[in-house]
Amino acid sequence: MSNATVLRLQGITKRFGSLVANDGISLDLQAGEVLALLGENGAGKSTLMSILFGHYVTDEGTIEVFGAPLPPGNPKAALAAGVGMVHQHFTLADNLSVLDNVSMGTEPLWRVFSRRAAARARLLEVAQRFGLPVQPDAMIGNLSVGERQRVEILKALYRGARILILDEPTAVLTPQESEALFATLAQMVAQGLSVIFISHKLGEVLRVSQRIAVLRGGKLVAEARTAETTQAQLALWMVGHAVDAPQRRPAKSVGDAVCVLDHVSTASARDDGQDHSSALRDVSLTLRAGEITAIAGVSGNGQVALAELLCGTRRATSGTAQLMGRALPPSPARLVQRGVARIPEDRHAVGVVGDLPVWENAVSERLRSPVFSRWSWFVRRAAARLHARRIEKAFDVRGAGLMAPARSLSGGNMQKLILGRALLAPEQAEDADNKKYPTRAPRLIVAHQPTWGLDIGAVAYVQQQLIAARDAGAAVLVISDDLDEVLALGDRVAVMHGGQLGEARPAAAWTREAIGLAMAGATQQQPSAGALP
Repeated sequence: MSNATVLRLQGITKRFGSLVANDGISLDLQAGEVLALLGENGAGKSTLMSILFGHYVTDEGTIEVFGAPLPPGNPKAALAAGVGMVHQHFTLADNLSVLDNVSMGTEPLWRVFSRRAAARARLLEVAQRFGLPVQPDAMIGNLSVGERQRVEILKALYRGARILILDEPTAVLTPQESEALFATLAQMVAQGLSVIFISHKLGEVLRVSQRIAVLRGGKLVAEARTAETTQAQLALWMVGHAVDAPQRRPAKSVGDAVCVLDHVSTASARDDGQDHSSALRDVSLTLRAGEITAIAGVSGNGQVALAELLCGTRRATSGTAQLMGRALPPSPARLVQRGVARIPEDRHAVGVVGDLPVWENAVSERLRSPVFSRWSWFVRRAAARLHARRIEKAFDVRGAGLMAPARSLSGGNMQKLILGRALLAPEQAEDADNKKYPTRAPRLIVAHQPTWGLDIGAVAYVQQQLIAARDAGAAVLVISDDLDEVLALGDRVAVMHGGQLGEARPAAAWTREAIGLAMAGATQQQPSAGALP
């Protein structure tokens, strides 16, 4: 690693009204260095990177790239200076080739003929130089998640990036794909590339970085060489107090079947019906009271179809699905009434209505309950806001208050709001005739990516709440790309690939390697029994 400074942020301050998202942050990046950037949700990481990449204009402070000032608020200038970013959610066109995706936007619009031969040669040269093998003519829609990430990295390198920002790069990768990425990072750094590595997985951070910077509350609270710190110390810096991860313990008592799927298939999300990864194919599964069943798998292999089926937004085309011995209705409202609680994968697009206030989002899925409405159209605002305050207090939802729009919440606090809405049953209510309406805790909880993108403190909290719900007698289904989460929560674990679901086996019977291979599509054989990793 060279001592040359390639990036210098000096006194960066950014305000959004009364909120100080970045408060006088000064940070350097050296040539050939991997700098890990850590912090809780809402700590200011995304704002800082958005300022660096030109999406936001800083209120105070300056940025220098390779010794030259970086013009503020100009993404084109950031790209020209050699700054590239690979987002957690890929920005590739599935119906175009690798070459088209990589070269898109690099040629002037007035050029009559595209220089595809030159573009292909440059792509192959960059791929060879950085150890990122790729097929230029392959269609993005036919690539695995790991291959798509490789294309995203190549797209940045193709444009001349010498500073690469990786945002949660292993969030959707199998363990084997993560290992391949780490090897690629080592080779890129050896070639002189500098990397800002943003991740909530502290083990990965300690493995791949040379130096670590930690943000909390918009301020830079710690910098350290990786070799001189530990996971416990990093967690303490991030959240300001020690974080106790949930202790894995077996279910107290497993009860009767709450939900049973018997050879269920669903329609494809695509009109041609050929997208098997987005449909269920002959899936059988039993979810029991007092037990957590965890589904592992790379995103896009049917998990969305399974979650939508159990939440009433997708129908089965064959097979049978039952809830408490009765047919599973394709109606979200009826399923909520029958005790199904959902924690959706996309909290922003599906979990909340961003423009509605927090209190309305807190009761939105139970709004037709007599607790919160009268004559099906008159909202009992006092009862609704009282329940929203209960959620706010019980689940530590922090923000601008119940009247603030839900979109103003950080990712972690938004997830806590959704979790409280799903898990906390309303108290009994009385109408004008003093008639009482009983409420009950959920019988089935469908948690799809419940901790995706959350910091270590929020992850521990969400996982503890799911374990508590299991111990209270709920059947819990956790669908996650995070293998650590699957092994931490699951009493039984199954792997989904290509729309098919393997047998749900006791977690102790699996090894990380066996799950990783099954996630990649290897034949799901009975794994060797052994201790949990």
